Amino acid sequence: MDSSVPKREGSPCQQGVDSQAAKVTRHSIPELPEVYIFGHIHCLMTMREAARAACVSRAFLRSWRGRPNLIFNEDMIGLKTSACRVNFCREIDTILRNHSGIGVKIFKLVCRRMCEVDDTSRYLDSWLQVAVKPGIEEPTLMVCHTKTEYNFPCSLLSDGIRNSIRYLKLRCCGLHPAPELGPLRSVTSLCLRIVSINGDELECLLSNSLALEQLELIFCSDIIRLKISCALQQLTSLRVCLCCNLTAIESKAPNLSSLGTVSKRGNTNFSLGETLQMKKMDVDCPNAVHYALTELPSIMPNLETLVIGSPTEVPNTPMLPTKFLYLKHLTVHLISTSGMAPFLPPYDYFSLVSFLDASPSLETLMLNATPCRMKHENSTLADASHLRHMPEHRHGCLKSFKISQFSSEKSLVELTCYILKNAVSLECLTLNTNHGHRKCHLEIYGTCTLTTADRGLLAIRTYIEDKVPGSVKLTVLEPCSRCHGRGHCKLCNV
Repeated sequence: MDSSVPKREGSPCQQGVDSQAAKVTRHSIPELPEVYIFGHIHCLMTMREAARAACVSRAFLRSWRGRPNLIFNEDMIGLKTSACRVNFCREIDTILRNHSGIGVKIFKLVCRRMCEVDDTSRYLDSWLQVAVKPGIEEPTLMVCHTKTEYNFPCSLLSDGIRNSIRYLKLRCCGLHPAPELGPLRSVTSLCLRIVSINGDELECLLSNSLALEQLELIFCSDIIRLKISCALQQLTSLRVCLCCNLTAIESKAPNLSSLGTVSKRGNTNFSLGETLQMKKMDVDCPNAVHYALTELPSIMPNLETLVIGSPTEVPNTPMLPTKFLYLKHLTVHLISTSGMAPFLPPYDYFSLVSFLDASPSLETLMLNATPCRMKHENSTLADASHLRHMPEHRHGCLKSFKISQFSSEKSLVELTCYILKNAVSLECLTLNTNHGHRKCHLEIYGTCTLTTADRGLLAIRTYIEDKVPGSVKLTVLEPCSRCHGRGHCKLCNV
């Protein structure tokens, strides 16, 4: 026998057994249908690529008709900003005409401007008729600047659709649910932005959404009183922003733990039945710092995270005996958005020490300061020969302190020095001397105007650097070296 010929191992009987085992193994792997394979590949494509592929392949056309995610915007269509919105509507019409509407889970339509389209309602109605079918989970309609206000057709919310919707997001339309609207058993998140809906209609909608967990209302000017009943036991997060005619928020939801409010006037009254569950509060209104320290400790004693935004503020923060015993994270934004900073009285940042004294568990403190108002000479270091001191009070939990838009204002330096001296657990101190721009000012303005940052850096080197303990990491974000010819700008990365 030729030794070069490899010998077969095993007997003929054994070889037959192995062959049979191989057949069994091959047949034990399920054969995936072609429709499933093409459908999976199709879902991995972007919307634009998927729509194009459906035009050239019958297999992809079949999978396109059952595509579960339909997301339409100008970028997806490939429409230029200057293009006519009629073309945008025709493109969507063409695409949806080939879709069966069956199996859609997510439908999202975002169009920034449809005022050029004469029959907006006809287009939107037809698209929703195709996409909003039983089984849909996330319908989103965000259409801006229509000729006439579009009313979302509540008649679409049949039994099958109501039972499957989990997230509902509407923008720039009217929503007027009738009292006979059935229960939306699966809706956990509702976001209404620039939506015409009055308080009674919203109350009707909420009474049928007992599984709701998150509610967000933005620029809904028709709501005067927001009422949330105790039946919404799953509701944990409520955010109400710039609803200009809102005068009162009445909530009896027992498990509400996160509340965010933004108001230009700050005259909204709160009636929160059960506030012991409140863990996070975000409040943005005039004199918000004063309100937070004087009102919140008594009505929300268990807060753990507090975010405060205030365009205008009373000059000083009061010292009060009430405490935030469980507050761990505090963020304070004192930013003038109206260009009135030079005309406002100086805020005494050093008075924020009262927040530290009222928060024995505080771990992180972030302060976004108003740009330095140099007309108030007594608030700067120009004539500061001495820094104020407070009676020593040890803070054993504060680990991180950050100031954005740090300047040479005396009270900012005093607050920083106080924390360095009394926060025995401090690990990180970050002082950002840049004011509002992450890019090099030479690129933005053609010249450098960061004199305020210069003074902030001088204040850090003169009054702060030598007070930083060895256990604390000091990070100073300086102006760009291209602007000032020195140092390394961590923001500009040059």
